[in-house]
Amino acid sequence: MIRSILLSAFLMTSGTIFSQNLKTVSYQDGAQKLNGLVTSNTGKKLPGVLVLPAWKGIDDEAKAAAAELEKQGYIAFIADIYGEGNIPTSMDSAAKNSGYYKKNYEAYQKRISLALEQLKKNGAIPEKIAVIGYCFGGTGALESARGNLPVLGVVSIHGSIGKDRTRVNGPISTKILVENPADDQGVTPDDYNNLIKEMNEGNADWQIITYAHSKHTFTDPKSPDYNEVMAKRAWNHTLMFLKEILK
Repeated sequence: MIRSILLSAFLMTSGTIFSQNLKTVSYQDGAQKLNGLVTSNTGKKLPGVLVLPAWKGIDDEAKAAAAELEKQGYIAFIADIYGEGNIPTSMDSAAKNSGYYKKNYEAYQKRISLALEQLKKNGAIPEKIAVIGYCFGGTGALESARGNLPVLGVVSIHGSIGKDRTRVNGPISTKILVENPADDQGVTPDDYNNLIKEMNEGNADWQIITYAHSKHTFTDPKSPDYNEVMAKRAWNHTLMFLKEILK
């Protein structure tokens, strides 16, 4: 029990600690300034992983993931989707901002593409890049696959997996891993079944792993939904997937 408490406390602060090794990279989408973060191993010509943060923007979970990815031999870049001056300060503003990009998915794909370019500029091998995303970022990971962005694979971690039904399913060349919490009330049976239909119709290489007794933000140590056992399994599944496609 004590070990579990200590581990959880470490994970809750790891994003802040590890962020000391992350460097701010400013880039542009037209007049909008964006501020991403990159790991300290830039310029080493390594496989790259783009991290898409949750709906409040770059947070400790994204920073901790980037730091762990660096330890695994990847250059990691955390994307800034909203841009300077637009970072949500409340749940309502986060819902509004993320909702805009979910609806205007081409704008979301563009912001992801711009972040991918920054990842390459910082040394990631262009032919060996993947995307992982949490929550709203998990939606972005799927949008990377739907848009056939130049990445080998994507991992959607408790992302919103549904899409507007007026959108036509198309071919998907990107490998897909969906890490889905079993008790996520934001994912309906229709969302789940429609995603499988979409991936099959796109002839995608896909897999879905569902984590028992897990609510929406089960991987975030700061969330009341945090499930330590399942979070560790999910991360191990992420690393196994990345190793398969990038190394």
